[in-house]
Amino acid sequence: MRHSVVWLGGAAAIVAAVLPAGEASAQKRKPPYFASISAGEARMRTGPGKNYPVSWTFRRADLPIKVVDIYQDWRKIEDPDGTQGWMQVGLLSDQRTGYVTGGLVELRASPSSSAHIDWRAAPGVVGRLSRCSGGWCYFDVRGRGGYVEQARLWGVDPGEDL
Repeated sequence: MRHSVVWLGGAAAIVAAVLPAGEASAQKRKPPYFASISAGEARMRTGPGKNYPVSWTFRRADLPIKVVDIYQDWRKIEDPDGTQGWMQVGLLSDQRTGYVTGGLVELRASPSSSAHIDWRAAPGVVGRLSRCSGGWCYFDVRGRGGYVEQARLWGVDPGEDL
């Protein structure tokens, strides 16, 4: 993601040599699948190893990514702009997040286009996803949440239930 705005929500992530059990098992799924960047700063490389040059540095924890390939403890990822590269698995989380695409989106009180609008989110805003079904996802941006049409978010497949 090439944005000048840095999202600083949540606590700083500490990258440890051992992943918690939930993250370790989630990161062994068969690609493609969605995950998110857990670290406040994460380097994407041109290949699966520290000897490969850094192609991009992400400074946006919770940014959704798509894992498209696996090589040992490295994951080939794709960001919302379609940029691909390799990242160590310890920099990723199984926490599902979404990225607002297109124009302004409404966060609604219930999963219906006629429901009350509680909040609005601009393109590029990142939030945590839960309760996706019927074309709607509950989208939480640092405690301000509501239902958003699934098609307006990158980080969840069309029709996917969470």
